Amino acid sequence: MAASSRGSNAAAALLRRGQSSICASCRSAQFRPYSASAEAAVAAEAHHLKPTESQPHPPFTASRRAEYRIKSGIILTRAPLLTRRLTPFENAFFFYQKRLNERLVLPFRHTLYFKKDTASDLDWRIKFEERGRIAAKDIGRYYAKGRNAWNDELLVGSTLSDEDRVREILLKDAENRVTEDGEKAAPDEIIPVERPMDRITEADKTNDIRRLDRKLDRTLYLVVQGSDGKWQFPSEDVPTDERLHETAARVLESAAGVNMNTWIVGRVPVAHLVTQPEFNEDTSLKQKGEKVFFLKGRIMAGQADLKDNKLGLQDFNWLTKEELKEKLSENYFHSVRNMMADR
Repeated sequence: MAASSRGSNAAAALLRRGQSSICASCRSAQFRPYSASAEAAVAAEAHHLKPTESQPHPPFTASRRAEYRIKSGIILTRAPLLTRRLTPFENAFFFYQKRLNERLVLPFRHTLYFKKDTASDLDWRIKFEERGRIAAKDIGRYYAKGRNAWNDELLVGSTLSDEDRVREILLKDAENRVTEDGEKAAPDEIIPVERPMDRITEADKTNDIRRLDRKLDRTLYLVVQGSDGKWQFPSEDVPTDERLHETAARVLESAAGVNMNTWIVGRVPVAHLVTQPEFNEDTSLKQKGEKVFFLKGRIMAGQADLKDNKLGLQDFNWLTKEELKEKLSENYFHSVRNMMADR
């Protein structure tokens, strides 16, 4: 007797012994013979609406692949260029840390850094006297080795730790108080140092949402307006011979031009959006659904240019997370919000 025959006989004997413990429904489901006509009948039955259904649905046994379009999109971001402004509590805390450091370290010995009777030594001694003989530049009139050194915390409402005040003090301290001849400079001979650029740019003042030099302490996201007037991230269908990241790179070039230095961060989607298909009353497909997979990208230089774009796009914006919530549809924003940084 062949091995296959012995195996089939053993399985049949085992099933006969265990038939009493199997209900009729399970037994009919396990041993139901395959029939093409029966399968077709089940598929046809699935087309009919049940009494509790209000919308037609496709057959449950049919393949769902043809009902969706697979698309790849790119969420292009510009990273923050500045740190955020500190809160008043953070300013007061760091100010206290500076005073505490003055109490714990050894006294500053300027002779280790400035040669005696040189221009740099004279410059330091002039500023040292202006600060009330305090070595630190921005801690106020606080004597770390005096009898009131313990009183190093700020009072509520004090402006000593204000960022603008500290900046002005540091700028004044950076001015050279000595002439080229090594003598103390007169007030009209002191040359002011170059001030740092303002955090608020011209694009912020005019609210130009197409420029990248705005909201320098926030992350900006590129969104485009399609021919239908809807705002979204650049996306396109994925051909059978492309991967998701390849389609995303092609879409970005087709939509915003080549005058950008960009980098796609990885090959794994960071968000996805599913739009369900629509069906007619007879459950025939009316409109395909969409499954859009978004990849993350960074822009290092350049600017978007929609001139002669191949996707029929009309406009573009660089927006923050809060601005995107107002611009995108509710479902669209809900699908991508979790990949967005708080700042």
